[in-house]
Amino acid sequence: MRVYLPLTLPGLATAHTAGELGSGPLTAYAVTPGLREWYVSDDIEELEYAALSRAAAASLRLLAGDPEAARRRVVVALDVPDGAASADPDRGLDASALGEVRIAGPVPLGKAAAVHVDSDDAVADVTAAAEALGAADQGDDDAQFTVDGAEDHELLWFGVQEIPNLIA
Repeated sequence: MRVYLPLTLPGLATAHTAGELGSGPLTAYAVTPGLREWYVSDDIEELEYAALSRAAAASLRLLAGDPEAARRRVVVALDVPDGAASADPDRGLDASALGEVRIAGPVPLGKAAAVHVDSDDAVADVTAAAEALGAADQGDDDAQFTVDGAEDHELLWFGVQEIPNLIA
């Protein structure tokens, strides 16, 4: 099963040093029944992109909570055994939990398939979005427009062997 784990660059550096992602439980995003129902598509690539986008939004929330982190969203794509990630069936159609899964324990970084990171061109918009997130959550339309501006940037794909260059 492919899951998308939101991080920050400091979180990626910690994972690289430790050789594993977190101690668990970890919150990640995947193609869940709720995401399938919400997205109304059978195209697995579209569904995985939706899960990746949900993880990117979660990474933005991590950035908003860590003012010292570089203002670039980070998502690690992982392959975990079926059953290693589980969705909460009671929150399956809750809009804030679409695609959300829990992974009980740590995941070796060697299970990572790729790392997705914002380009340098996105930093200004991601910075503004992280600052506006609280107001957007409170219903401020202008702040939501700013948050949506970060979502306009596609995350770049990097191979796992490129992590040392990303965190340098």
